[in-house]
Amino acid sequence: MLEKFIRAARGDVKADVVLKNATYADVFCGVLRKGDIALVGDKIAGVGSYSGKEEYDCSRLVVLPGYIDGHVHIESSQLSPEEFASLIVPRGTTAIIADPHEITNVCGMAGCEYIEKASKNVPLDVKIQLPSCVPATPFETSGATLSGDDIQKHINDPCVFGLGEFMNYPGVIASDPDVIKKLEAAHSAGKIIDGHAPALSGKELNAYLCGGVSTDHECVTGEEIEEKLSKGMYVHIRHGSSTQNLGNAKFMTDNNFRRFLLCTDDRHADDLKNKGHIDDALRRLVSEQNIDPVRAVTCATLNAAECYGLKFRGGIAPFYLADLVAVDDLKNFNARLVFKSGKLVARDGKPLFDTSKRYLPASVLNTVKLKRPIVPDDFKLALSGDMARCMTIEPGGVVTGSQTVKLSSKDGDVLLDGTDVLKLAVVERHRLTGNIGKGLFKGYGFKGGALGITVAHDSHNIILMGDDNASMARAANRLKEIGGGMVVVNSKTGKITSLTLDIGGLMSSRDADGFERDSRRLSELAYSMGVKRSFEAFMSLAFLSLAVIPKLKLLDTGLFDVTKFGFTSVDV
Repeated sequence: MLEKFIRAARGDVKADVVLKNATYADVFCGVLRKGDIALVGDKIAGVGSYSGKEEYDCSRLVVLPGYIDGHVHIESSQLSPEEFASLIVPRGTTAIIADPHEITNVCGMAGCEYIEKASKNVPLDVKIQLPSCVPATPFETSGATLSGDDIQKHINDPCVFGLGEFMNYPGVIASDPDVIKKLEAAHSAGKIIDGHAPALSGKELNAYLCGGVSTDHECVTGEEIEEKLSKGMYVHIRHGSSTQNLGNAKFMTDNNFRRFLLCTDDRHADDLKNKGHIDDALRRLVSEQNIDPVRAVTCATLNAAECYGLKFRGGIAPFYLADLVAVDDLKNFNARLVFKSGKLVARDGKPLFDTSKRYLPASVLNTVKLKRPIVPDDFKLALSGDMARCMTIEPGGVVTGSQTVKLSSKDGDVLLDGTDVLKLAVVERHRLTGNIGKGLFKGYGFKGGALGITVAHDSHNIILMGDDNASMARAANRLKEIGGGMVVVNSKTGKITSLTLDIGGLMSSRDADGFERDSRRLSELAYSMGVKRSFEAFMSLAFLSLAVIPKLKLLDTGLFDVTKFGFTSVDV
C-alpha cells in the first residue's frame, strides 16, 4: 500500500480522489495555502497539482482537517451513537474522545461495550475513555461500580483508548489506595488519563498531576489556566449546552495556544441539530472572541490529535488520515463536503450514511427499577423549625449555591404556596434500596405539578422537582413505566406528558429528527409552566445531583455539601 501512496504522491498515477483548487488550512504553520489535495485510500497522498479518478471543485471552499471533539459524553445528546453521528459528522466532526461514564454508571462495562459496538456502524472515530469514577462518589447509589481491580481488568480491552476524567481529585491528592490502583493501571497500559479538577492549584494541583493526569475542562479563571498550562496540562475550551467557557479563549497567546483543545462535554440533540457541534464553537470563537480562524481550527484538530497521541491526524499533509471538511468560509464554517478516511460521508449538512439499523442490546434496556410504587407521602418533608436550606443555581452553569429561606409547615410537611421554592427529590432506581433523598430548591420558576427525568449526573437516579406530592409520585411511576425518560405532570389538568429514553434511561433509540422535535415540545411545556428560560428545562435539573461540583447537591442518600464533602441537613 505504501507504494501506491508514493506513486500517487509523485504524480505517476491518478489519486483516488482530488479536492481541486482548494484553499486549505496549514495548521502546522498557521496559514492558508492553495493547491489540490490528493487522496489515496484512507490517506492524503499529497498537496500540490494533482488529478484524480474522482474530483471535487473546491475553488470556492476552504478545506480543513476533520474536527476532533476532545471530551464528550455521547449519552448527553440523549441519542444513540448512530444518531449522534448523523448530527455531528455532517458538521465536520470526524473523531471524538468519548467518556461513556453516564451509561457505565447505569449498566457497568456493558455500557462501554454498547457505545463501542454501536459506533462501529458509522463513519466516526470514537475513542473510548474507560470511566474512572463509577460511581462519582461513594456517597450515592449507582447501577455499577468500577473498582481499581476492575480498571486493571479492563484497561487493556480492545475498545479502551484511555482512562476517563478523574473527577475524584480528593482521592488522588490523598493517595487513596483504590484510586492509585486505577492510575497505575492506566500508566502500565500506556494510556492517557483525562482530568477534572475545578479550581485546583498550588501543591494540591501538583499532587493531582503526579497521578499522571494530562487534561482539564473545568478551568474558570485566567490564573487557573496559566498555572495548569505551565504545569504541562492541556486545557479544553468547552462548548456544551449547560456548561460553556468559550470566553477562556481570551487567555490564548502566541506562546500557549498549542495547549488548548475544543470539546463539547455535554451537548443536547436540539443544540446539535439547530446550532451545531465543534463547528458552532469555531464560528463563535471567531465572531465573538476574535480568535484567528486558523488558530481556532488548530485547537479543534492538530492540538487534539497531539494531546491524545492520534498519530498522522489533525492536519492536511502527506500520509495524514484523509479526514477533511470543506467549509464555505472561515466565518460561518458551514460544512459542504465531509470526508472520513478518504470517503465522502456528508454533503451540505446531510449524512450520506444509513443509521436506521441501530445496535440495541438487552443489556442497556429496562434499567429503571423501583422497590415499590412511589406514593405521595414519600415526598413529605418535615422541618424542625421555620428556617430551611435551599439549593440555588446560576443560569448557564452547574455550580449550585445555598440560601436560607423562612418556610411554614403543616401536618409534617413544608408549605410552598406563595414562595419561589420547590421540592427536589432523588429516587434510587438501580438496586431496589428504596432510597429517596429530599431537599428544597429556590428559583427554578416551575409551578403546578412536577418535572422528572432519569438523567441525573452521575449516578443517574430519578430526579424530580415539583410543588405537589401527588404529581411527583405520578412522575416517578411514569418514568418506571416507560423505562426511563423525561416527564411533566400538570396537577391542575391531571395530564402527564412524557418522552422515553429507553437506552439506560439516558438515550433514545429513535431517529434524531423525531426525538429532537418531541424533546423540544416537552421543554416548551415545562417553560409554559414557569421554568425560567435562563435554564435548560430538564438538563439543568439533571446536574443537581452531581456531587463533584460545588456547592450543594442532592443524592438519593440525602443533601450533600460538596465543599465539606459530607452530608448536611435541610434544617438550618
